[in-house]
Amino acid sequence: MIDLGYALSRRFPDPPQTDYRTATVHSLRHDLFCGDVYLAKGERELSTAWGWVPVLDFAWAMCDIVERLDQDPRGSRASRSQYAEFDFTESTDRLRFARRFGYVDVVADWAEDEPPLSLHHTTFRREARDFLHDLIADLTDMHDGLGDNPAIWDLRARFPRV
Repeated sequence: MIDLGYALSRRFPDPPQTDYRTATVHSLRHDLFCGDVYLAKGERELSTAWGWVPVLDFAWAMCDIVERLDQDPRGSRASRSQYAEFDFTESTDRLRFARRFGYVDVVADWAEDEPPLSLHHTTFRREARDFLHDLIADLTDMHDGLGDNPAIWDLRARFPRV
């Protein structure tokens, strides 16, 4: 089972004057909702402990990455590896994704000595979308007006639950 999760930071709160209803995509992805994230399978976990990772951007990017890794028309029958990366904005660290056949191997720059975290692609797609929708539900409960933001509506429509 794959687990994606987050914890919002108390050290980097959102500005109190933020109007979530009209926040731009850039603000939603890079300036708001900072914290830490993790990606786990069984006992293995790749997690941050920096406190400044934009968690909505992470969830959004995981959905984008899963789709990018599925661009070969042969899908899980494709023998050529497909690659994607997630760059953390305030550091040089990255998560690297490589899909071959129906599996995605994930390696973190800060844990390069560890073996890759191997995920089933279709399970990863489902969990990434569930994580995004659960995160949006949590954030809209905490922040008035966020559920009325057009970018959030577009995001929900672009990546429906599987």
